Amino acid sequence: MKEITVKELAELKNSGADFQLIDVRETNEVEICEIGAELIPMNTVPDNVEKFSKDKQVIVHCRSGARSGNVIQWLEQNHGYDNLYNLKGGILAYADEIDPTLAKY
Repeated sequence: MKEITVKELAELKNSGADFQLIDVRETNEVEICEIGAELIPMNTVPDNVEKFSKDKQVIVHCRSGARSGNVIQWLEQNHGYDNLYNLKGGILAYADEIDPTLAKY
C-alpha cells in the first residue's frame, strides 16, 4: 500500500496540486477536528465507490491510519484502484506535525 506523510500532504495542499482528500472517519469525529477532506465514513464506502477518483491521486485518511488503510486495501482488491495513498499516522500525525491547533481525541 502506498503511503504519504503529513508533510507531503501539507506540501500538496500548499502547492495547489489537483488531488482528492477523503476522510473515512465518522461524522462525530469530523466535528472534533478536520483538515478539509470529503467525508465518506468507512461503513458507507461500498455504497460510494464511485466517489473515489481513478483519474488523480487520492489520499485517504482517518484518525491514525488504520481504517483508511483497510479502506484502501478493500478498494484495491475489489475495484482495481492503483492511485490511493494512506495518510501515514492519520489526522493525529497531522495535528502533531503540521497544525497543533487541531483538537486530538
